[in-house]
Amino acid sequence: MADFTMPALGADMETGKVVEWLVKAGDRVKPGDVVAVVETHKGAIDVECFLDGVIDELVPVDRELPVGAVLARVAVVGEPPAPPAAAGRPAAAAAIAPVTPSVVAPAPAAPATRLPAGVAPAATRAKASPAARRRAAELGIDADGLHGTGADGAVTLADVELAGARPKPAAAPARAARGGFDAAQMRQAIAAAMGRSKREIPHYYLAETVPVRGALDWLREANVQRPVTERLLPAVLLIKAVALALREFPELNGWYEDGSFRPSAAVHVGVAISLRAGGLIAPALHDVADKPLDRLMRELADLVKRARAGGLRSSELTDPTVTVTNLGDQGVEAVFGVIYPPQVALVGFGGVAERPWVEGGAVVPMPVVTASLAADHRVSDGHRGALFLARLRDLLQQPETLSSGSGSAGRLEPPRGAGRAGPALGAT
Repeated sequence: MADFTMPALGADMETGKVVEWLVKAGDRVKPGDVVAVVETHKGAIDVECFLDGVIDELVPVDRELPVGAVLARVAVVGEPPAPPAAAGRPAAAAAIAPVTPSVVAPAPAAPATRLPAGVAPAATRAKASPAARRRAAELGIDADGLHGTGADGAVTLADVELAGARPKPAAAPARAARGGFDAAQMRQAIAAAMGRSKREIPHYYLAETVPVRGALDWLREANVQRPVTERLLPAVLLIKAVALALREFPELNGWYEDGSFRPSAAVHVGVAISLRAGGLIAPALHDVADKPLDRLMRELADLVKRARAGGLRSSELTDPTVTVTNLGDQGVEAVFGVIYPPQVALVGFGGVAERPWVEGGAVVPMPVVTASLAADHRVSDGHRGALFLARLRDLLQQPETLSSGSGSAGRLEPPRGAGRAGPALGAT
């Protein structure tokens, strides 16, 4: 048996609460399956399983538990069957006792008679006429749950009609509307994470001004033939360029944990998203370097929508290897962010501004964006950070190289007149 534990959905999370199980004891689960909804200060998060097997011993809902606490146990495929549960129960499971498969069902009003192992209780079925059952089915009523007034307590047609005429209780809120959270709690959590970051991470900051006329022109042309709902936003160019540049600077892509840096082979970009009720969240777009812009645009739109509606998955909060924050739509020229631990870098973009630019020996108006880098001095230094921003600038000068999903953009030379300038564009 393996433990399925409360995930750390970010560096600022200390506890969580299972508010809904989407599986029951005895169900087969596999990696990637959403098995529970966990409530944190960031809202209700769909938690995915990382084990392959049969799930059992689910903790009761609405119990506040620390990160790492056992939520359930999984009989992993290929493992020998576990011994009978009474004696010798593992300490980890005992810590959350009593936990049995029945915790996902409503508790009975009175203690139930314990049956011998392997003997199922007899099903209780109310007496009801065929007409009463047919009418109950039409009204969506469980005839077996009604109080019958007929002979020997039988449910009559009149009983069904009476039940159908009673006002129905208000429906529970749909899961899509689970996005509520405590704004004060979120602010405290953000403050705690950012305070930890500034205490523990020796930040250094760099910025680069990037000419983006070519990128904006390319984007305008690319969108001409597209329906409005499928048009690309400048943000996807930025995110793709960051991912491709990071492949050449792996010391900026990964996590610093337990006193050492662990690089990531994949680039999962955490996108900073402001929530309508206040607060900020940065869930991941996965494997960005390998995806074409069309797919990234769809995934970005979906991610923003789910983040604001409360439908994120746990992997989207635990997987980011770097964060991108884009405040261009807020009118600022530059943003110098705080690294989100355990990540080691954050890339920021400001808004597009028109500035005098020397091109071909003449001064011309040029749309530019400021790209910034906050990086961890324990892992990299300013020299490598500067080279990263230069590479990012070069990638944005030739946006057509970003459109494929190959993940390779070759070594680009800056176009004529680009000079030593840096990146930027529009917004999430």
